[in-house]
Amino acid sequence: MVRIGADVPVVVGVSGGADSLALLLAAHALRLGRVTAAIVDHGLQPGSSARSLELAEMLRGRGIPAEVHPVVVEGPGGLEAAARRARYAALAAARPDPAAPVLLGHTLDDQAETVLLGLARGSGPRSIAGMREWDAPWLRPLLGVRRAETRAACTAAGLTPWEDPHNADPRFTRVRLRAEALPLLEDILAGGVAPALARTAAQLREDGEALDAWAVAVRGAAEKEGTLDVATLGEVPAAVRRRVLRAWLGDQGVTALTDAHLRAADALVVDRGRGGPRVPGGLDLVRTHGRLVLRPAGRTDDG
Repeated sequence: MVRIGADVPVVVGVSGGADSLALLLAAHALRLGRVTAAIVDHGLQPGSSARSLELAEMLRGRGIPAEVHPVVVEGPGGLEAAARRARYAALAAARPDPAAPVLLGHTLDDQAETVLLGLARGSGPRSIAGMREWDAPWLRPLLGVRRAETRAACTAAGLTPWEDPHNADPRFTRVRLRAEALPLLEDILAGGVAPALARTAAQLREDGEALDAWAVAVRGAAEKEGTLDVATLGEVPAAVRRRVLRAWLGDQGVTALTDAHLRAADALVVDRGRGGPRVPGGLDLVRTHGRLVLRPAGRTDDG
């Protein structure tokens, strides 16, 4: 459980839905005025500006400082990804102090959906491990709480949450998981699916953190002048090697790494005769004199 000092201001991202409203009410009750509500207006629906202003006025009427932050949703990755980028940027900017955490209303049900999405993408343990409770500056205190509980909290407080139409729009994959896939799994497996998925995520995060710490130590022993010692990498399991390689390549400016890139890089460690992969950014990963080196694509000298 993450603890926040009494003198640290807190920002709560509030959409008007049950989850974020319940979180805000709890945070305000515990912090006694040290909480600010940040309402992000994505401008994606008619009347969103007026609705955001009404929400801010209602919260101020309850003694909770609230501000509306309009954003422009644009950029690659589709509507969901663009809206998420804009929302997180606005919430980060709303902090009155660099030390201030931003509280988000993600629940156990959201965590279960995230794990299913990760499974479907096949993007490995990091994706299946779901959301972290604390990932500075983001704090998710409700990851052990069900949506039904947040709705009950709002009812007890005399609040009527806003139902975002996007949360019922089957064009979005997460909505179909929520409305179709998870209820079907609950029926087939006789219940308990969402908590089981959340427990799986927690277990994977613990394993991942241990492997990450191991990888940091291995990289420290293997790295010298921007290269990696093959012998040192060869002494550890593939899961640790690939973590070292991912972090090292990322720090060298290589982005958009795929599983295929990492496995090809790992093969270069364990199989001396293999050629190295070409990685994003116009670079070749090569093995020379017992070390892994990045070079401009096509360069053939032995360095």
